[in-house]
Amino acid sequence: MSQANKHPWHMVAPSPWPIVGTISAFVLAVGGVLYMHEDIPWILAAGFALLLFTFFGWWRDVVREAEHDAAHTNVVQQGLRVGVVLFIASEVMFFFAFFWAYFNASVPAISFAAQTQWPPADIVPLDTWTIPFLNTLILLTSGATVTYAHHAVREGHRDKAIVGIGLTVLLGAIFLGFQIFEYGHATFGFTDGIYASSFYMATGFHGFHVFVGVCFLSVCFFRARAGHFTPRQHVGFEASAWYWHFVDVVWLFLFCAVYWWGSFGL
Repeated sequence: MSQANKHPWHMVAPSPWPIVGTISAFVLAVGGVLYMHEDIPWILAAGFALLLFTFFGWWRDVVREAEHDAAHTNVVQQGLRVGVVLFIASEVMFFFAFFWAYFNASVPAISFAAQTQWPPADIVPLDTWTIPFLNTLILLTSGATVTYAHHAVREGHRDKAIVGIGLTVLLGAIFLGFQIFEYGHATFGFTDGIYASSFYMATGFHGFHVFVGVCFLSVCFFRARAGHFTPRQHVGFEASAWYWHFVDVVWLFLFCAVYWWGSFGL
């Protein structure tokens, strides 16, 4: 063990976080069932708290592996990039299911069970060119700022990278604030038919992904301030930038299909 490694691979040390994460997911699932059926919120809250504790501990260890243990060699970084690409591909399939449900309910050529009128007669859709369009501009701008930050990191401009990441986090938070405002002023609820259900499922899960991206980039913001990212080693920020671009692209599809095309009617 006293000899230096003669290979570029990362031999992962035993970690408590996989089992702790499994337990937290089980507690979260049981808590969700009890909350929905028995209105008992405490187990659900405990599951969330344990899950957040798992995230913090596991990510802390990964950062230590990169910064202090020098475990993220070029070969390991390449493997991490492949893992991020596969994760984003799985997310594409996740949203594909929501889009399929939306079009299956709205396009007669896809399903004979499609609605004869879309949106249904009792639904007043949101105005495409108000908050949805503003949020589109916000997300497109955030894609530019995160790209600016990525180029700054690759060129070794730490201060510019911090500014770019900070602006991206701010724009993401503004997007979420507008989406919450939009939900509060919608004329239909989650249970008001297939249009409402598919609308809230697709846009709501996208909003959750924006929230995850804001958290991801917030961690990168503090890591950038601590000097963790260099032109040769910044795979953590690179993963967050790719994830944010994925969130941007999904929103463009949502805006065109759900807000714009969906408001025309059949």
